[in-house]
Formats: sequence, C-alpha cells, structure tokens
Amino acid sequence: MMKMGTALIYDEEMTKYKLLWVDPACKIEVPERLTVSHEALIKSGLADRCVSVPVRQATDADILLVHSEEYLEAVKKTPYMTLEDLKEFTLQYGDVYFHPNIYHCAKLAAGAALQLVDSVMTGKVRNGMALVRPPGHHSTRSAANGFCVFNNVAIAAQYAKQKYGVKRVLIVDWDVHHGQGVQYCFEDDPSVLYFSWHRYEHQKFWPQLRESDYDNVGKDKGAGFNINVPWNKVGMKNSDYLSVFCHVLLPVAYEFSPDLVLVCAGFDSAIGDPEGEMRASPDIFAHLTHLLMNLAGGKLCAVLEGGYNLTSLPQSVCQTVQTLLGDPAPRPANLNGPCESALESLHCSRSAHRPYWSCLKHAAELPTSDVSTKRSKLEEEEEEEERLEEGEEKKSAEEEVWPEPPKRVAPPVRTALVLPNGVACPDGCTRFSSPDDSVIVSKLKKNLLKDSDDSDALTTLASLIALIEKMEKNEICNGLALVHDVSMAMMCVVQHAATALSNRVLVVCVGDAAVSSHCAEDGKTLLVQFSNKQSEEQKCKYHIPVCLKKSGGDVSGFTQAVLGLLLPLGYEYDPSLVLLVRTPDSGLCDAVWQQLTGLLQGLAQGHTLVLMQEGEGACVGPTTSSLLGDAAPSLGKLHAPLPEDVEALERLRHRLQGDWKLLQTTAPETGRVDEH
Repeated sequence: MMKMGTALIYDEEMTKYKLLWVDPACKIEVPERLTVSHEALIKSGLADRCVSVPVRQATDADILLVHSEEYLEAVKKTPYMTLEDLKEFTLQYGDVYFHPNIYHCAKLAAGAALQLVDSVMTGKVRNGMALVRPPGHHSTRSAANGFCVFNNVAIAAQYAKQKYGVKRVLIVDWDVHHGQGVQYCFEDDPSVLYFSWHRYEHQKFWPQLRESDYDNVGKDKGAGFNINVPWNKVGMKNSDYLSVFCHVLLPVAYEFSPDLVLVCAGFDSAIGDPEGEMRASPDIFAHLTHLLMNLAGGKLCAVLEGGYNLTSLPQSVCQTVQTLLGDPAPRPANLNGPCESALESLHCSRSAHRPYWSCLKHAAELPTSDVSTKRSKLEEEEEEEERLEEGEEKKSAEEEVWPEPPKRVAPPVRTALVLPNGVACPDGCTRFSSPDDSVIVSKLKKNLLKDSDDSDALTTLASLIALIEKMEKNEICNGLALVHDVSMAMMCVVQHAATALSNRVLVVCVGDAAVSSHCAEDGKTLLVQFSNKQSEEQKCKYHIPVCLKKSGGDVSGFTQAVLGLLLPLGYEYDPSLVLLVRTPDSGLCDAVWQQLTGLLQGLAQGHTLVLMQEGEGACVGPTTSSLLGDAAPSLGKLHAPLPEDVEALERLRHRLQGDWKLLQTTAPETGRVDEH
C-alpha cells in the first residue's frame, strides 16, 4: 500500500507509576490509559501492521534542550524520596504528582518521542505514534505541570532541529488543554509553528492563563508563529474541529511549509472525556490525521498527551494509527456546520493572524476591540445562573453514549488503472478492464453514445463503469483512467453513478472541460470546476464554478481555494465517490496535483476516480503515487496569492455560505448558527 511503514512505540514500563495519595485533580491520570490504548491496537490487528520501535531513555543532554539544569537535578532526586517528601515536592507545582518511578518513566516518554523522530527522519518509517506516559505539553523550563514532567514534544522539536538540521517544525496540539509549556518554549522562535485549540471558557478553564487566548500570537521574531484557538463553550463537535483545520491551521501550515510535523495527540478532546466535555467522535481523528499527512513529505510523529475516558481514548488512538497506516478514512459523521461560539473563536484567531500570513490577509477584522470571544461572556454567565436556578442538571460527559466507530476495511486492491494499449502500468497498481462489458456497452450505446461506433471508446467507458461498480462494493479503493475525451467520460460516470439511489458524486474538474451544469441540479452530483474562464452565473447550489486568473498555475491561489473552499464543501457534501478530472490545459504542476489528489482521498472512504486525457501519460506516475498513499511533495513556502483571485474566492465563499455551513468563518450578524 504505502511505501515504508508506521512506527509504534510503547513500553509497559511507562505504566509502572500511579497516584499514591488522594488528589481529586490527579486521580484521572491512571496507568490504564496506556494499557487500554495498546490493547486496542493489538486486538484490532493494527499493532501487528506497525513497525515496533524500542524505547530508549532520554539523556540529560536531550532533556536540557528544553529544561533547566536545576529542574532536572531536582526531579532526579524523586526516586529516593519518602512518600511525605514526594507530597511536599509535588506542592511546588500545579496539578501533577510524583512517584518513585516517575523520573524513569518521564525519561522513557521523552526518549520514545526521540526514537520516533529518529525513525522518521532517517527514513526507516514514514510516520508513527508513540504511546507515552507521563504526557508532556504542560511542563515548562523549570516546572512540572498538569501531569507532565518533561516536555516530550518540545524536546523532540529541538532535537530534530539540532540533530537533523530541520529548518521548520509544525506542532499541532489537538489536546483539549492548552500546551503552555510548548508555547513558552517556542514563542519567540519562527522556526516552530505551534497550533493549539483548547477549552478556555474565557480563562475559567485550567490552566486559566491569559496567554492561552487567541491574541497571544508569539513574540519578537516568533510573532505569528503561535496560533491559539480558544473554545469558550463545551460540546464542540466534528464540524467545529474541521472548520478550524480548513480555515486556520491548514492554510497557515501550507504557507509555512514544515519539514516535520509533530502532533501533541491528546484525546481528551473526544466525546465522553471528563476533562474536555467535548462531543467530537473518535473517527474525526482519522480525518485530522489524514489532513496533516501530505505536509512535510509525510513526516509525521504523533505523541500521546491526554485522554481520560477509557473508551473514547483507545478508539481515537486506533483511528489515528489506522490512518497513519494508509487505510481509507471512514465517511465523516454529523457535519452540520460549526456552532456560533466556534465561529467566534475562528474569527478571532484568523483576525489576530492577518498581519502575519498572506493566506489570512482577507480574513474579516474584528468589528471593534471589545467584540471578541468575550462578547457574549456576560450573556453566558446570566444563562448559566438561570439554568442553575431552574435546577437543570448538566449531563455528565462520562454518561455520553456514542456508537463505536465504523469498522474500516481496506479493499483488496488499492489502485486500479484503465490504460490504453502501450501505456505501462506503474508498480503497485493493477491494470483493469471489464471482463464482460457487452451489457454495459449496449446500455452506453442506447443512453449516451447513440451515434458512436468507436469501439475503443465504448470499451474504455464500459471499463470505467465496471471499475466504479467494484468501488461501490469496496473491492477496489481508487482508480485512474486515461480516456480519449474527458468530458464524455465524466458525463458517462456521473450519469451511471446517479442511477444508484445512495450515490452522491463530488466532481472536481481542473481546467476548461465542457461540463453540463444539468448533472448537478438534483443534488446527486456536486460539481466544482476550477478554470480561468469567467463562467456564467452559478445555476444551482450544486454547481460551483471557481474562476482563478491562472487556473492552477498560481500555486498559492489554487492551494488556498482547495483548503478553504473545496475541502469544506466536500466534507459537508459527504460523497460516496470523488471524480477528479484533469484537462490538458489545467496548468497544474505535479506537486499541486498530487496534493489535491491526496487531500481528496479523505472523502468517500478513499473512493476516488481520476480521469485524464490520453497523451497525459507523463502524469500517470505522480498521480498513482498519491493514489497509492504516498505523501505528495512539499510545495515549498507559499507566496501571496494574486489579490484578484483572493477577492474572487471571498466573494464566492460569502455567496455560498448560506447553503454550505462549513464555509462560514464568522458568526452571523443576525440569527444563530446551530448551537450546541
């Protein structure tokens, strides 16, 4: 399937410490967090598919990349302390506990993160996950904090820069708490882009820091390289998480162009967690992981942080690892648009970073200095008081019930190709032709090609139909076809797919192919066409012409359109098939085309069919590489897109956001968006 493998790093030794006294704040941090996660990977067969990498202890030199010598020396004494000494030592710090074995475990946790970086940077594996304990992202230079002793991911970032000369590191912290330790470590460092969303509630939620708000963007040379998205309400769902990825994280990450992606993979942001009280289902982590996997040439290291519900934690870990292994993501669930509070946070973060990133130059400004995520604070407090007065009981997060994530079955054939004679089939792919296409051919002649006697064209189209039917049965994941006429082939596929009641087709056409908008009128097809021709007015909700001055020739403008327009549309539409069409005049370079192909495979359980014109044989290799699951080449640091393209995209997004909720980036002036 994918070249190289996925590392899994785990050592039972890290379960061998626990809380030795009564502390309500710390009682949820238990050894079972690690064991249930690892057992779930074994039971699902995912562990066997990973490359097992042994843990090593971090050295003093490793730890001193981030922490002070005084702090390290103090922690070194904990194995020799009595219970009373440990209690007293713990009192110096916030919401953490010590144990005679925790120093040993903390060295293993940091060392596991470094082993993962070594494995990925030396090319032994493509990506991986380290299941570690204690977590790390709260610990600061001279203090333990929030269950964290050494800052595993911060140490890993500094180590990667020092040992491998990595120029730019992206750290994505999807834990439900703010990783203040990571922020403090890199707030003046433009070589590390740190992104965190976190439960904040106007500074009422731990760690209750003013520095966790959206307007803390970094300092000095690091200004703009610290992105905080504060959640000011609980109950955030899949739509809220995906909106922030599409409209904040991904555009900035692509402009930044990291050489390595590190994930502070805390799963207390999943449903049922007593700390987070959020409502995102575990399978959303499959999509978040997928959306990061084409950055940095696929070099992605996920390191466990929080996660305290012993059901949603292992489910979320499995979803993440299965995506790292290259299995198709499940169909996204419950994407009914972001809530108003999430839109306010999104708006604030985008506005705060306008001065620093060209992809956000068009972001809406905050209307006035006092209209921010604090705008409705007073209202919320009044509502809370009213609720308490009425005696309304808040449902405990731990009582949440959610379905088990759907079983993800990778089809036996990953990539099948319909190719003309004489065109070689790339390694890893299967050449496909319909074994008995006489019935399909006669149907095509009757319904679509009444006057055609081109037997080769009919045979090719019949093979396309047979290929789609194999995808519908999940016998083949994705495919590619070189055809004589892409417009005709596209029409043929759309008409066939629309005959099945359950099918919905997302058609993404890059270039000036003739496309009839009639195919989109019944909602069974969503047609998004990128070209440099000003189209006539949009005819219906499901036909979306995107005019870019240079079509695919301007890498920045096209990438911005894909991330901020196409992906939200695709996720909300939730197709069962993605039809990706490239015409000879598309203007796309291979790297951009591969990025597009890779990103779209997060939809429709990976069922993507690529159509290209005969004569585009040189593009077959790069395209099949992406279809097989290889990471797309980096686009490099992106420059500012053409201003007229940005303005055109913004006008289009504003016009569409009434119909497509995931395109919203600001809370509505009137009315209320789906509230939690």
